[in-house]
Amino acid sequence: MSFTRESAVERAKNDLAARLGIGAGDVTVNGVTDREFPDASLGAPANGEMSAMMISSGWQIDLEANGKKFEYRGDKYHLRLAGFEGENHIVD
Repeated sequence: MSFTRESAVERAKNDLAARLGIGAGDVTVNGVTDREFPDASLGAPANGEMSAMMISSGWQIDLEANGKKFEYRGDKYHLRLAGFEGENHIVD
């Protein structure tokens, strides 16, 4: 799958809604920021994952739902959820 900034935000909203058992309309986008991450895992490696150490350009997607804040990281190749319940998750 290939993401644009907009499609990554939409996918992140839908993923968070599914994880929390709420509607995507109940997820608020607080901001989307262009970022450079320290590695190919966008600085959010899944448990036990190894990734190439290279600067990767992408987006930090800040969402809010149920009074809590959540951070997704994406680029044109993949999307990750950072620090959800103490772990990083590969979404796509």
